[in-house]
Amino acid sequence: MRHEQEFPDRRTGIDPRVRRARRRRVLLVVAIVIAVVLAAVGGYVGWALNAPLSAPVVTWQAPEVSAPAAAPIALPTEGASAISISGADGYLGAEASGIWATSGTDEPRPIASITKLITALVILDAKPLASADDPGPTITFDKADHDLYDKYYVLGATIAAMPTGSTMSQRDALATVLIPSASNYAEAVSTWAFGSQGAFLSATRRWLAAHGLTGTTIVEPTGISPRNTSTPSDLVAVGKLAAAHPAIAQIVATPSLSLPGPGAMFNTNGLLGTGGITGLKTGNLGEGSFSMLYTASVDVGAAEPLSVVGVVLGGYSRQSVDSAVLTLLDSIRNGFHEVALATRGEEVGSYSTPWGSTAQMIVGESASIFTWSDTPVAVTMETTAPKTYEDGEVAGSITWSAGPNTATVDVEVEGSIRPPTAWWRLTHPSELGVP
Repeated sequence: MRHEQEFPDRRTGIDPRVRRARRRRVLLVVAIVIAVVLAAVGGYVGWALNAPLSAPVVTWQAPEVSAPAAAPIALPTEGASAISISGADGYLGAEASGIWATSGTDEPRPIASITKLITALVILDAKPLASADDPGPTITFDKADHDLYDKYYVLGATIAAMPTGSTMSQRDALATVLIPSASNYAEAVSTWAFGSQGAFLSATRRWLAAHGLTGTTIVEPTGISPRNTSTPSDLVAVGKLAAAHPAIAQIVATPSLSLPGPGAMFNTNGLLGTGGITGLKTGNLGEGSFSMLYTASVDVGAAEPLSVVGVVLGGYSRQSVDSAVLTLLDSIRNGFHEVALATRGEEVGSYSTPWGSTAQMIVGESASIFTWSDTPVAVTMETTAPKTYEDGEVAGSITWSAGPNTATVDVEVEGSIRPPTAWWRLTHPSELGVP
């Protein structure tokens, strides 16, 4: 084989073989560098396009609730009054079922025919009825009982016919005492129950002491004497005892009745069935001494109606007392109300990302809460990180509380967080997660 001889380059004096070897080494180095660069670039691109992203930045604030206005309680301005409310402890406080509100002083005042309610309670303590409808024993009225009609007629008291020799059940006799407020029946039945007025009054004093009614004085069974006195707080207690007695509660809620002897009779409580009034007894000794001990079932929009026992003493007239009671009950009803908390779509926060995609946090549905007067409304808001940050996704909840009630609604995402573009990922390495 023939080999051609290569001679050194005349200009450089370098052997061509050496020059080619050098070129190959340079090309190899360049290829390696390019390979390394391409590998690095490829690795960066792969990392940048797949690196984890930081969670969107969230800012939020629970919606503010305007403080409800205080409800004015329209207590009677004449004489003295007291009121107790059961079934509203969660709204009004536990003290409401004692004496919730008063006006005037708690000194003893004449109670007029409210006395007859105490008389009936004392009689039933000695001669109980088995049930609300139990007629009890039969009472026969004699000539002395009949003479009471004339006695109280002369005194100007309310009376009902009582023929000599007529008979009546104990329950009907008590109904005649309480519904038309017949004074002659009050004395006759109390004498029948205890044998004499002295014995009745002794029993009454014991009954009052047993129930802690130290502010009450009873000197006769009808209330015609102004010396029959009591305090508003004592009478609220009397009203609760009467309302808890099945027979009395049923009798005082009866607008009218008709019985042999007395005939047709009508309840002196003209407010029965009005404004929620369910009982109990009115009294009247003339101008400036009108009184009313009442029970009421007041529907305020809560789960159950409120049970009210109240009293007004020393009112100027029957009309003024009735008006004061109805106005007070209306003011209690009006004090319970729905408080608007938030409306659907109301913004409570937002999400933002470094690449400019944003979304909002909104209230998922409108909300309100039932409460009393200016009871403070507390609010708490809890958030959770959405999985996809898509429109409509639940992102937490808001809970309001006032008194015994709470209201909770979801917080939702409005809008959607979109992922960044590939270019943004490639050009913002410092804002990407660690690979």
